[in-house]
Amino acid sequence: MDARIRDSFGRQSLMQTFGAEITGIGAGTVTIEAPILPGSCQQHGAGHAGLTFALADSAAGYAALTLMPEGCEVMTVEAKINLLAPAIGEKLIARGEVAKAGRRLTVCRAEVHALRAGKEVCVALLQATMIPVEP
Repeated sequence: MDARIRDSFGRQSLMQTFGAEITGIGAGTVTIEAPILPGSCQQHGAGHAGLTFALADSAAGYAALTLMPEGCEVMTVEAKINLLAPAIGEKLIARGEVAKAGRRLTVCRAEVHALRAGKEVCVALLQATMIPVEP
């Protein structure tokens, strides 16, 4: 499972652009971390909501993929995010988990935390629905 998730993640050019890496994989859970780079900030200097959303979406999607059959990939059907605080810090940490794995759809959630001077601050909550697809 670990190699399958990392291989799929390695093909995501957006995650490469953000300097993101998977730092944890478990059954129904995935953690992705990325630095807040100057090229991914909004006009006030905080990490852009697009960065926050992309990390949360990928963490949730890969959490879903950990529970899907071999040979599947995953796509997002719908997602909703609450941005709770500015993404200010050295990096973002997105922790995705499966809330309910159904026969066809998987409902996931993700929390995104900004690491600020060694302390984590929750900056976003995402809920999403994922579907298996053939590669």
